[in-house]
Amino acid sequence: MRTKYAVFLPHANIQYSQLPPGRRRWVIENSYEPLFDLVAEGGYRIGFEASGETLRAMHELSPGVLAKLKALVASGQIEGVGSPYTHIMLANLPPEVGLKSLKDGMRAWETYLGVRPRVGWNPECSWANFLPDIFKEAGYEALVMDGDSLLLSHDDVREATDLSFDVRGHSNKNKLFKIEDYIADKERYLRYLTNYSTAPNGLKMLFRSDFMGNPMLWYLMGATEGNRKHPIVLEEIDAMLKRWGARIEATGNFILPYAEDAEYIGTSAYFYVKQFGQARFFEHEPESVGRFKQMLDCAIANGYTLGTPGEVLDLPQAPLVNDQITSIEHGIAWHGGTAKAWSNTHYSRVLDPVCQMLLDGLKAVCAHVGKDFATANGNIDAAFKRIISSYVSDCRWPPAPTSPGRFNVRECLDDLRAANDLIARIMLDHDIAGRRSLYSPHLMKSQIDAVEEELMALPYFGEKKEQVSEPESLLT
Repeated sequence: MRTKYAVFLPHANIQYSQLPPGRRRWVIENSYEPLFDLVAEGGYRIGFEASGETLRAMHELSPGVLAKLKALVASGQIEGVGSPYTHIMLANLPPEVGLKSLKDGMRAWETYLGVRPRVGWNPECSWANFLPDIFKEAGYEALVMDGDSLLLSHDDVREATDLSFDVRGHSNKNKLFKIEDYIADKERYLRYLTNYSTAPNGLKMLFRSDFMGNPMLWYLMGATEGNRKHPIVLEEIDAMLKRWGARIEATGNFILPYAEDAEYIGTSAYFYVKQFGQARFFEHEPESVGRFKQMLDCAIANGYTLGTPGEVLDLPQAPLVNDQITSIEHGIAWHGGTAKAWSNTHYSRVLDPVCQMLLDGLKAVCAHVGKDFATANGNIDAAFKRIISSYVSDCRWPPAPTSPGRFNVRECLDDLRAANDLIARIMLDHDIAGRRSLYSPHLMKSQIDAVEEELMALPYFGEKKEQVSEPESLLT
């Protein structure tokens, strides 16, 4: 009987929609820290993804928590998984924007943890044809992919789920369990979830799926999502792990049963907004830490070895070339949803053109002075980073009738202003401030003023009518 591995991969995003900046330290210390303590005390081995912004927040707000992560990475109990520095929807943005943020995210792991991750995470598993290329160019050996998106690229699987994509919709995650029923006896599909496969450009790919992750999320929250009378119980997690254990023995080496938000371990994160439309954000859920431990122990009791993403990449297996990724729809995302849903909210439609104007302006100024905007240092690098930060996905999500937090949008506006000021500074430094046909900081300021006036006048989900004040502090 071959060794079967289970890779648990919580991923952390401190820029989360509806997570006020003044509460970010609380999340670090009530979600990430108990997770690290659990791993250390139990001798478990997992993966942990964090954006560069998340690592910076830990460094600045809770250095003791970062020290715990660093010790676990050094001991091999946690393998770091990298991602863009800013939580951005890669499929919706120009490739050079994503590549720059991926390189900066890799650099953050080197700076704060002293390691270069082998494996990358793509926020929301958004998809476009260029993604394997930018992850490989950024230095990643492998990428965590959405198995549901891959499977739904096959017409017969799509028909079996009765699922349709709509850029105005949130997700189809509660239909995705039908995929497991359909592929249960189809090894040609199962093997992509129990082995790594290789993209045409040589990038290795590990696939996660909602029909494993979603029941685990329900179990963590002790909730039903309105689809059943009683919450998920551990016996159901046990049964799922048994099913997949048999499939691993027939087709491969491992599964990624939990590749979901780290914030669901210790807090309710966005659960009640996403599932019930309730204005309840990041409530304390200490019981979920114990439930996560129960799931790890359940996997061990079922004969799994808890492994890290890099460990399963090193397992011997027959080559599995995966050309099917070229049939995954451009603009799709995980949960049976679409990346394009992020670009179709009112916030995106207002903000994205301004971000593009700033990016075009920086490119024009750099071209005029003979600088490569993508690799230059100093103010050019700072301006590019601010533009990327203004593309953060969590000031654009979710769609009506819910919304991001007012503070999420405010951070984006602050980035736009900072980028505009930096481009003005670059023009002064190169004695071209008078070349306003290249770029006009003054006009762009009025553009940002107009956008700010429009967006700050909107009502925001969860606010009382009289409550429109700014957050206590912003992490800068």
